[in-house]
Amino acid sequence: MAKSQQTYNKTEKEKKRLKKREEKRKKMAARKAESKDSNKKGIEFAYVDHNGNLTDTPPDPSLKVEIDVEDIAINVSRTSDEDREAFDPVRKGTVSFFDPSKGFGFIIDAEDQEKYFTHVSGIIDEIEENDKVSFELEKGLKGLNAVKVTLQK
Repeated sequence: MAKSQQTYNKTEKEKKRLKKREEKRKKMAARKAESKDSNKKGIEFAYVDHNGNLTDTPPDPSLKVEIDVEDIAINVSRTSDEDREAFDPVRKGTVSFFDPSKGFGFIIDAEDQEKYFTHVSGIIDEIEENDKVSFELEKGLKGLNAVKVTLQK
């Protein structure tokens, strides 16, 4: 006698699938019967009142508010040149560490005491540790870098 081509695991999965399908049909039939028996109905029509809430009664037309289309602002107000603060990109600081053989160092900003990385490619003058310098910030791979570093006189 030849063995069945289907494994035990496949037949079990098939039985579970058929059982699930049958349960789903029974639940659907029960819901249909329940909806026919009960006179309860959901909200046939949903209205939005003047406060934006859903209700089953129509809103009172006397509470309706007229809005002029020109009063709706959908853009950001423009700032004029007088409103903008003058921004000086040049900052001042002190060289906390610099290794000329490796070609990099760190500068501490005088305003916010932040430490910024600087590379020899962004240095204009010769600098050493504890020198007062002026620099600009530029976004690098790992954060802001000091560039255009020059000695202060």
